Amino acid sequence: MNQITIAGHLGADPEVRFTSSGQKVTTLRVAARVRRGAKDETIWWKVTVWGEQFDKMIPYFKKGSPIIVVGEMNKPEIFTDRDGRPQVSMNITALNLLFSPFGRPDHASGSQEGTTAATPANSEMAHAGAHEQPVHGQSKVDPSFTEDEIPF
Repeated sequence: MNQITIAGHLGADPEVRFTSSGQKVTTLRVAARVRRGAKDETIWWKVTVWGEQFDKMIPYFKKGSPIIVVGEMNKPEIFTDRDGRPQVSMNITALNLLFSPFGRPDHASGSQEGTTAATPANSEMAHAGAHEQPVHGQSKVDPSFTEDEIPF
């Protein structure tokens, strides 16, 4: 098993679907920023959550929400984007989801909806490990994505 921890922001609201056998599958698209020299790069992760184990947390996650994901890294997939260029899709099967202690989404409307409930201090669902230190270069990620920027 290849276990990985990523920290980033959701690029879209969680997507819930059901398999033909009735099993629940939730997909999260997470953008994690990596600094390479003086340049920031964004790595997109497709996170799959099987079953109902995080059903109490999922409603608090919206586009732009900061999140930490612990899971099993799957084999990367290569696909062709809209411009015909090959791209790599990084995939994780979630073992644990954590509310991030180091960021809040910016709401253009000034609304506080969803921001106070998703912080570890205000949520009974926050995992005890949520106080982990942020990954180097991960302390501030711009959650202002457009759907066209998400590669999958």
